[in-house]
Amino acid sequence: MVNEKDVSGNLHWRINVPDGTTNVLVPESGIVDKVWLELNGVLGGLRLKVWRFLLKAWDLGVAEPKKAIHALKVGLALSIVSLFYYMRSLYESVGGNAMWAVMTVVVVFESTVGATLYKSINRPAGTFLAGSLGLGVHWIAYKSGEKFEPIIIGISVFFFASAATFSRFIPSVKSRFDYGALIFILTFSLVSVSGYRVGELSELAYDRLSTIGIGTSFCILISMLFYPTWAGDELHRLIYRNLEKLADSLDDNEAVTEDNCPAKEIKGYKCVLDSKATEDNWAKLARWEPAHGSFNFKHPWKQYLKIGASMHSCAYCIEALSSCMESETQTPAGIGQLKKHLSNACKTTNKYSSGILRELAKTIKTMTKSSDMGSLVWEMNNAVQELQNSLKSVPIGLIAPTPEDTDDGKGESFITPVVEVLSVTTLVSLLIENAARINGIVDAVNELAGQVDMKPAPQENSKQYKPSSDTPH
Repeated sequence: MVNEKDVSGNLHWRINVPDGTTNVLVPESGIVDKVWLELNGVLGGLRLKVWRFLLKAWDLGVAEPKKAIHALKVGLALSIVSLFYYMRSLYESVGGNAMWAVMTVVVVFESTVGATLYKSINRPAGTFLAGSLGLGVHWIAYKSGEKFEPIIIGISVFFFASAATFSRFIPSVKSRFDYGALIFILTFSLVSVSGYRVGELSELAYDRLSTIGIGTSFCILISMLFYPTWAGDELHRLIYRNLEKLADSLDDNEAVTEDNCPAKEIKGYKCVLDSKATEDNWAKLARWEPAHGSFNFKHPWKQYLKIGASMHSCAYCIEALSSCMESETQTPAGIGQLKKHLSNACKTTNKYSSGILRELAKTIKTMTKSSDMGSLVWEMNNAVQELQNSLKSVPIGLIAPTPEDTDDGKGESFITPVVEVLSVTTLVSLLIENAARINGIVDAVNELAGQVDMKPAPQENSKQYKPSSDTPH
């Protein structure tokens, strides 16, 4: 007899057995449904993760289309080179070494033209030099007999590999031929210790060198002809954007002369400090690029590094200025009169300093000389002189109160004004030091202008910089 019973809100089937007990019958479809639900949950979670990944990839491609274009160019290069492997007429011309052309595209094609040229020139050069030396060593060892062959090969591998490795530590070699030295070590070792005869080895070396040449040629052509990304342009853009970020940081720092004004979170100078490695890398790669746009073949890319070094020095000063400002906002406001005494000169110095940085950014961006730079520098130096004079002429009454002004009449609170005075004077000193470092950036940019023979900016586009109406002269 079968009974139907509701247990915990679910419907179960029970059956009586001869011994007087009952057993619950579990339909087979219930197990299948449970497994299906679990599998569906796993597949649903996987689909959700894939969808989120695709959304992130789409957002990255929209935000930085150069990366998506680079991916398409690599795919195009690999598709073209693969024809040498799959088309019989092309395959017969290069043999089974056609795969080396595909491998070359994978390891050589980079996101910028300069990086692609750097690897495309170093790889064939290192392969040719190492292959030639390897063939020579292999021939000498072969002619010396079986007894001396391993000795000669071992000594040659030790000597040339050690010399090439040591050369990678030389700055001039490391900056230009580090990748070529690495390829030289790899190729020479493979050629020297290979078991091929000299005739077979020379034919193999020729086939591989030709396929490497095919791969690098397509990489260079596609990189330069289809939406090229120039390392020089990236370095140029990075420099003037960093100047604008420094100017923004100084504009944010204008709250330093205001009473009870909280410091803003300044991130522009942090980006400048973190960009040194990027500047060095793009300057190295830009030297491999041909003339393009406003840049000739011998464009002084090293001068950009000098400008960058001056900007880093200024960024360190702005970082200290920001830290000083943040610490000042956390101390009691006990010297409002002293801050007011120095406020006007601080504002003027800071305003002209940021104005010069913006004008320098405009100069580099347009590659034209600014007609306002001389007057801006003169105004900033005058503001610095005024700030120094204001600091020297601070009345003694603003520095320390009289005992009658203290709460207990015993002079125990004199220590508080001293600490606050040190905070303000440190801040003023940093403003003066920052102006001096900005003068260093001006000198570096003027040197670049002379090297590239910048033309004066059109008069109609030149506007005399003026501080805001609330900033005193």
